[in-house]
Amino acid sequence: MNERMKKIIFVVNPISGTQSKELILSLLNEKMNKARYTWDVVYTQRAGHAVEIAAKAAEEKADTVVAIGGDGTINEIARSLVHTNTALGIIPCGSGNGLARHLHIPLEPKKALDILNEGYSDIIDYGKINDKDFFCTCGVGFDAFVSLKFAHAGKRGLLTYLEKTLQESLKYQPETYEIETENGVTKYKAFLIACGNASQYGNNAYIAPQATLTDGLLDVTILEPFTVLDVPSLAFQLFNKTIDQNSRIKTFRCKKLCIRRTTPGVVHFDGDPMETSAEVDIELIQRGLRVVVPYIEGKDSANVLQRAQEYVNGIKLMNEAIVDNITDKNKKILKKLTNKR
Repeated sequence: MNERMKKIIFVVNPISGTQSKELILSLLNEKMNKARYTWDVVYTQRAGHAVEIAAKAAEEKADTVVAIGGDGTINEIARSLVHTNTALGIIPCGSGNGLARHLHIPLEPKKALDILNEGYSDIIDYGKINDKDFFCTCGVGFDAFVSLKFAHAGKRGLLTYLEKTLQESLKYQPETYEIETENGVTKYKAFLIACGNASQYGNNAYIAPQATLTDGLLDVTILEPFTVLDVPSLAFQLFNKTIDQNSRIKTFRCKKLCIRRTTPGVVHFDGDPMETSAEVDIELIQRGLRVVVPYIEGKDSANVLQRAQEYVNGIKLMNEAIVDNITDKNKKILKKLTNKR
């Protein structure tokens, strides 16, 4: 056999998401092509450890570093692989799996391993927010504020995220931002400003539905102040990939922008919060990261049923979170009334 054996490093984040990583690892001997690949498995031991593991793998000319984790793990690994010949592979098992979903990488581990076996790769864009790399989305405002709350929540998963969103949305006050792009300076009062390299936060919540990973542009979504009456349509359109059609939304594309606010505060990159100065610089870097992806002709039509089912699941989970939140509040009210008697 003339083709050389390719080396893969599987990087496991043992605390990401809710899925068993051991079950995934048990599939390697069964699913991976041993005639084509050799591999090692490394566990992360702390925040930032995946950055070091991936950097060493790229230095040693590994062909692929595979993230077995969520968007945070993917971000750490990808940071060390930009502008190298080592590709990023993904077996998604995080809370949102935004980049994996955008790339049509299956959430089922066996199918994700099939993608790795095929070994087809593409080169995608990535972004920087105050010199911190991101690959999916970043932003300021409410989504950054919720990411900070979620990071300290203790529990992971979509229901926890939606719970924090519901709790905080009624209290959060929009801010006024000055936005400078190559086309000039504009001021907005906004609930949030999201910059998408990819189209979604995760869980098929499409904040930048027209974004692609290879066009060299950021898709900027500005959500202006809204009332409680706007919430149902905004929530529906977020999962229906049509939020850019809402009257409360402003969108544009650019290569870089500067967001200025009155005080320092939190931003998020790929769902992780970060404190920054009042001035936030964001830019898009073209063709910086190799990623192992499915090779599908007519990709959009081939995945329409999968995306439809994921959309229905997302709406179902959102409804469950809303019902749970209302039920909990009602229980507390009833308890207070009972105690008064």
